[in-house]
Amino acid sequence: MMTDEERIELQQNNPLHGLKLETMLQELVDFYGWDILDTAMRFNCFNTKPTIASSVKYLKKTEWAREKLENFYLYRFKRMPRASAEEYNIPPRARTFPHGLEPKEPMALTVESILKSQAKAATAFKKRSGRGRPPRR
Repeated sequence: MMTDEERIELQQNNPLHGLKLETMLQELVDFYGWDILDTAMRFNCFNTKPTIASSVKYLKKTEWAREKLENFYLYRFKRMPRASAEEYNIPPRARTFPHGLEPKEPMALTVESILKSQAKAATAFKKRSGRGRPPRR
């Protein structure tokens, strides 16, 4: 079991540690733009007349949406290693990363690449869950 001191030291290596939601969103918009964020997140606030202020207001009120954006920031923008099975259910801001681990260059994304990835994930989900159409005879 990890002590609180050890967890705090590891937490300081989390790119979200001490990062304001507004700053994170501004970095993402500056790098990717609203279209890519809208396609990836599917939040109405990123689609209909998006502004940093209105999006931050929504994200502060909506925990699941904020966590989805934080995951995007960690794993697509900062390209940190995926959460372990142990940390998967912990909110992104509480996850730990090994000391000295540096973020990588942001993932290159396009609206088309995101849509292709989402379609691939949906197909895999249907296969795993047995959903979808029965095979033709």
